[in-house]
Amino acid sequence: MQGMDYEALFAATPSPYLVLGRDLVIVEVNQAYLEATGRSRQNLLGQRIFDAFPDNPDNPEADGVENLSASLNRVLATHEPDTMALQRYDIAVMGRPGSFEERWWSPINTPIIGQDGRVAWIIHRVEDVTAFVQAYNTWSGPGKRLTERDALEAELYGRARELQRLNEELRNAHTRERQVAVTLQEAMLQSPDLARHQDVAVRYLPAAGSLNVCGDWYDVVDLADGRFAVAVGDVVGHGLEAAAVMGMLRSALSAAIRALERPAQALEVLGLYARSLEGALNTTVVKAMVDPRSHLIIYSNAGHPPPVLVHPDGTCRLLDEAVDPPLGARPQHVPRPQAGQPYSPGDTLVLYTDGLIERRDEDIDAGLTRLTEALGHHRFLGPEHLADALLADLGLVRGSHDDIALVIVRL
Repeated sequence: MQGMDYEALFAATPSPYLVLGRDLVIVEVNQAYLEATGRSRQNLLGQRIFDAFPDNPDNPEADGVENLSASLNRVLATHEPDTMALQRYDIAVMGRPGSFEERWWSPINTPIIGQDGRVAWIIHRVEDVTAFVQAYNTWSGPGKRLTERDALEAELYGRARELQRLNEELRNAHTRERQVAVTLQEAMLQSPDLARHQDVAVRYLPAAGSLNVCGDWYDVVDLADGRFAVAVGDVVGHGLEAAAVMGMLRSALSAAIRALERPAQALEVLGLYARSLEGALNTTVVKAMVDPRSHLIIYSNAGHPPPVLVHPDGTCRLLDEAVDPPLGARPQHVPRPQAGQPYSPGDTLVLYTDGLIERRDEDIDAGLTRLTEALGHHRFLGPEHLADALLADLGLVRGSHDDIALVIVRL
């Protein structure tokens, strides 16, 4: 709303709020929060929240710091709001060193995303429900009779505590599943030859909401006489089934290029193998062999978005002269095309999967234009920094609806 004084609005909001930086240092606080905690602005601003509000040392069951820290770190990691269940978090009494009073809170932590796609601040909102909890404890004593409303509130309180316990169990289960998925992903994407290439950067971003295993892959394979091959591929689908197919196709292509060395022949072998593998049809993949002696890139493409060759002057060339249908798309075997592209030292070769450029309700040409413009703008960066800058420019630091594989080679 035009002319609204947001600073005054924040200060006057009746609910207690404070604002934390990424380092969990308090950068702003409203009047309601000061009144709820008995603090002044001078007491809080510039302090880390857990220094300002430590656990009660006289309560051996105190877990306020642990639970709030876990919630704030979830916000930093997921970029999503986190609602905490009813939480006991005692407050030190000002002017009485070592003295704490029992306090109960209902907290919500909400991220504010900066221009770099990271969490810039966290808004910490709380409601003080101490009076209700203490009244409930009084009502629930021996011989006490509850009104219908009292009973309902007591039931809601009990369910809130149970919900907190169940949510913690679910988070622990998800953490275990994610650790298994990450281990599986790292094993399937392992590329021993990559360690010998300081001018090659790779990235893999799982689709948002996945368990970190999907159907995209990358690979780097050393060949004879200083040549090496790079590839990216995309299996249709998501989840463990697509990841399993991806692992088999990636291994088969790695073996084929080592034996045949010509990208087109390697894709022909992979296409024959894909016909015998359930879930492998319509997989897209592009394979490129780099020959530093002749300064030549030889490539073949099975239905995949074209690689990009970026020149030091910022111009970009799409390698789209050897494009064929995806694996298994033809009923009969047909030799796949292959093309060669000269390059100069200092050029950059970029291979990627469609998650990098495709957006809902947008023509793919718009995505390719956005990609080439970003590559041209950041062309002087090294491969690692170029990969990070590219993902940031395309708004993909937090991932997207599709998984993304990316390989950047400084030639």
